[in-house]
Amino acid sequence: MIFNLKVKTGWIIIFFLVLFFSSLIIWLLYSVFWRNAFDIDKREYIYIEPESTVDEVTRQFGEYAYPGMIFPFHTLYNMLELNRSVPEGAYIVEPGNSLFTFLKRLYRRQQTPVLFTFNNVRTLDGFAERAGKSLLLSGDSLLKTLEKPEVAARYGFTPETVVAMFIPNTYELYWNVSIDRFLARMKREYDSFWTLERKAKAEKQGLTPLEVSILASIVEEESKITDEYPVIAGLYLNRLRKGMPLQADPTVKFAVGDPALKRILNEHLEIESPYNTYKKIGLPPGPIRIPSSKAIDGVLNAAQHPYLYMCAKEDFSGRHNFSTNLNEHTRNAMRYRRALDRLNIR
Repeated sequence: MIFNLKVKTGWIIIFFLVLFFSSLIIWLLYSVFWRNAFDIDKREYIYIEPESTVDEVTRQFGEYAYPGMIFPFHTLYNMLELNRSVPEGAYIVEPGNSLFTFLKRLYRRQQTPVLFTFNNVRTLDGFAERAGKSLLLSGDSLLKTLEKPEVAARYGFTPETVVAMFIPNTYELYWNVSIDRFLARMKREYDSFWTLERKAKAEKQGLTPLEVSILASIVEEESKITDEYPVIAGLYLNRLRKGMPLQADPTVKFAVGDPALKRILNEHLEIESPYNTYKKIGLPPGPIRIPSSKAIDGVLNAAQHPYLYMCAKEDFSGRHNFSTNLNEHTRNAMRYRRALDRLNIR
């Protein structure tokens, strides 16, 4: 009887020991795999480059994870042999994510697209630099690629006009997108932007989509006040239809290579360049900046009016005085020059 009691007591002890250690293992597994692993209050990205080592990935992981998660991550990253086939890309981590959730993303190569935004970018090299900072691709390589005539031609442009292909906006892209895939995506966005309605408006103005972009780039350089865009566009369209030179100061600044030039002098107007619209009639051979969609739509919805001349207002508000004849324009220009002289702007 005593023997049976001892046996039963032994089994009870074994049962509770098994229960205790099973609970401990479950608790440990939960603590490592399924509880919140990240000490963050907003979404973050971990960027893994093609040559990243396990230590480099662990270092990035450790910037957002609780300290107790770093060793398990390092160990499991090696156990899953992720170091042999690096899961390059951008991987999101969010508040409440577990180590299991993040490792599953890496193992399955479930990248999260990043946001690539570019607005108010003037030049092609500025665009390439912005792309290089937002994406894994090299900005220098992107610029050299776009400067190749055969690459620009592949998308229907030349090196002088290819800037028109990039419509400022925010785009979702995979961080490790290749240059070819990046350019193909930008071309698809360009084609989507140029709807049948926009093409019809361009045709009504007597312009091709590319010519609209060229004129829009001038309009946007002339004024930062968007409600002036249709007025300025209408003025330049009036000059084009009359066969008058555009005489647009921003194109002279572009030809000189100094977009920050404060005052246009006679010596600047004499520069020999296809972009000098004081000497060349018609549109320049390409955009002088990457035009925004607002500037493009400003050209497509150009105001109808008789203006042929414009001059910056002497109050430096950024707005312009518009006129229909040279005498009126000369008076406006004299007031503006006197204002420059008062501020000693040469």
